[in-house]
Amino acid sequence: MKKIVDYRKLLGVNEAAELQELKTNYRNMMKTWHPDKFQDESRIEAEEKSKTIIEAYHFLVSIAPETRGQSLNEYTLTTSSSNIADFEYKSQVLKITFLDGNAYEYFDVPKAVYIKLINADSPGRFARRHIYNEYVYRSVNKLVATA
Repeated sequence: MKKIVDYRKLLGVNEAAELQELKTNYRNMMKTWHPDKFQDESRIEAEEKSKTIIEAYHFLVSIAPETRGQSLNEYTLTTSSSNIADFEYKSQVLKITFLDGNAYEYFDVPKAVYIKLINADSPGRFARRHIYNEYVYRSVNKLVATA
C-alpha cells in the first residue's frame, strides 16, 4: 500500500523495523521539525511536517509486528468466535466491524477479494479463510501501542 511505503520512507525505516527503531527515528525527526524551533512562515511548514511525522509514526506502530503480537490473543478470539457486524471497502482498505465491538482494518485487499466477500454465502467463513491471516491489519479500537 502506498501509504505504508510513504510513511516508512518518511521515517527512514524498512519493513523489518522494530518499535525501538521507529521510536528513535520519530524522536529525532520531531527534534528537527518541532514548530517551536521555527519563526514566521517556516513555522507553518514545520507544523504540517510534524503532523505528518506524528501520523506516520502512529500508523506504523499500529501495524508493527510487536503491536499485533501484544493483542494477538484478542484478535484470534474475535476473528474465530465473533460474527461480522459490518464491513466497508475503500482504496484497498477493508474495515471489518465485529459483533463484539472490535474493528480491524486490512490493507492492500484487492477489489476482487472484496467482491468475493460480498458474494460469499458466509462472509465470516470466507474472511477466516482468505482475509484474517493474509493481510496486514491493525485494530481500529486501539490505534497506539507502547513502544
